[in-house]
Amino acid sequence: MMDYKTQIEIEQFLYKEVYYLDHRKYKEWLTMLTDDIIYKMPMRITVENKRKNIHKDMKYFEDTRKDLEMKVERLYTKFAWVDNPAPRQRHFISNVVIDSIVNGDEYYVTSYFHFKRSRSDDPETEEMFGERKDKIVRENGELKLAERTIYPDQSVLTVMNISMFL
Repeated sequence: MMDYKTQIEIEQFLYKEVYYLDHRKYKEWLTMLTDDIIYKMPMRITVENKRKNIHKDMKYFEDTRKDLEMKVERLYTKFAWVDNPAPRQRHFISNVVIDSIVNGDEYYVTSYFHFKRSRSDDPETEEMFGERKDKIVRENGELKLAERTIYPDQSVLTVMNISMFL
């Protein structure tokens, strides 16, 4: 049985994270990550009559802390033309399940995400949805994201680019 206080603490951590992302507070978001974070999204492929359809050797990205910092810094420059004007975006997180706890300092968490983005005056919206597998650790009493693997449900992404953080 999961301790409800831990469940709420982890859910609030994830909600704070998406608040930062939705409000373009990317530098604050970076403070929620460990120094050795791995942030990746493997490709989903369509394979008939096969249960496994994630290609672990092919990824849209596999970022380290340095990669994420460079992407965030770029968003604060005039060279991030794809985000100018800034898109309106929303992250929805649900079905948060703590899969396991290691010594009360390491949590393995599964959640579902739904991402929506609207650009300029374009009536079309972009979306992505799927599942995330996170490793959340406690460092100096604070929760931090140490690893995230994003599994999109789409095998063909319908977004203009992958400049967002999920």
